Amino acid sequence: MSVQQLDARGLKCPQPTLKVTVMATKMKPGDVLEVLADCSTFEKDVRDWCGRAKKTLLWIKEEGGVKRCQIQF
Repeated sequence: MSVQQLDARGLKCPQPTLKVTVMATKMKPGDVLEVLADCSTFEKDVRDWCGRAKKTLLWIKEEGGVKRCQIQF
């Protein structure tokens, strides 16, 4: 299992989730992707993406206007 990071700060919807989709092609089962984003709709978007892609959203939290989450593949 590896942990990859994706910094999507400064990108607006739908770009952060599109970047997650691109990264998903490189992830192996059990890998974790940690994403940073400051898009106002990112939390809803990533929850929806995980539901559609059948991936596990481990957690999401906001720190100083930046949302950080981990998705398990």
